[in-house]
Amino acid sequence: MATLSLPTPAGLASYTLAPPREFPHAAPPFPRIALAAAHVVADPLAEQDPWLDAKIDWDRTIAFRRHLWSLGLGVAEAMDTAQRGMGLDWTAAQQLIRLSLDAAKHTPGAVMASGAGTDHLAPGAHVTVDDVIRAYEEQCAAVEAMGGRIILMASRALAKAARSPDDYVRVYDRVLRQVREPVIIHWLGEMFDPALEGYWGHHDHMAAMEVALEVIAAHADRVDGVKISLLDDKKEIAMRRRLPKGVRMYTGDDFNYAELIAGDAEGHSDALLGIFDPIAPAVGGALAALSKNDLSTFHDILAPTVPLSRHIFQAPTRFYKTGVVFMAWLNGHQDHFVMVGGQQSTRSLQHFSELFRLADKAGLLRDPDLAASRMRTLLALHGVA
Repeated sequence: MATLSLPTPAGLASYTLAPPREFPHAAPPFPRIALAAAHVVADPLAEQDPWLDAKIDWDRTIAFRRHLWSLGLGVAEAMDTAQRGMGLDWTAAQQLIRLSLDAAKHTPGAVMASGAGTDHLAPGAHVTVDDVIRAYEEQCAAVEAMGGRIILMASRALAKAARSPDDYVRVYDRVLRQVREPVIIHWLGEMFDPALEGYWGHHDHMAAMEVALEVIAAHADRVDGVKISLLDDKKEIAMRRRLPKGVRMYTGDDFNYAELIAGDAEGHSDALLGIFDPIAPAVGGALAALSKNDLSTFHDILAPTVPLSRHIFQAPTRFYKTGVVFMAWLNGHQDHFVMVGGQQSTRSLQHFSELFRLADKAGLLRDPDLAASRMRTLLALHGVA
């Protein structure tokens, strides 16, 4: 197998790759709903200002969604993994949703839901709660007009405009009364987006949870589930146990997903995760094992992916998307390591080197020679011969 020298805190060290792991064949339906928040593939050849524009390679972007569907995973489209609100604007998000929905129609068994938020409304002192409601209504109507299901994303504008928890209740009440199909509510923590600090009107997560539960209970027939991304399994389990009957918990915990999906005697979480993008083959195999009640194999597959995920999502957590796209490049899903907003620059060479090692240990480098060649390219770019 390929051997190369990788940076470590103590200097360069030789590393030899292992063969890729063979995962069980993914054979849905699975006992859990598993949605992967998928990234977009930037177009590196387009004339653009890389920090300001979002030129997308649509063919490669949609091909990656077909890859996820082929492994039995659903797609959570136009989420923060796709750099929504962090380079990818609402105009481009609409095109992304439209193209993905069209691809899903021609892919047997494809499952998809799409983000609707308020990111076309810039937060500011002049923005009112009524403005936020109108912004949500506009995006929800657009997704539904395309035939899509809604993931109701957290709103930076609401976090800025709200003066109390009652403002959150008012906004979600208005929006949920109008949706055609049950939605997934996404509570994204401030570790993923600092602008969402104090969401639901409280800085304390447990107090905020009470407001979210109030909203969900009042509209249980309009809520398919709630995804919380707080990176705290105890908080997720506490909320999961209090959800109305029929409302799902979609884990957004990229640190503790294996145990949360496996569940306990009182219930389990389904999943809507950014980490499912780079570890999709392992997820498909693990869920196939879970279908056979083979918890040993389920945990055996996912256990080595957890150190990888914790590394990708390390603080500053909002830069996790860089690791997701890096993995896609290593595995040949795209021919370059260029990102929307130039975000390939948000992590260090030391970070990428450790990510490379952890991905190999998880058996997730499907062509070790290709991955090694691309890693050498990145090393050379940083002056490592």
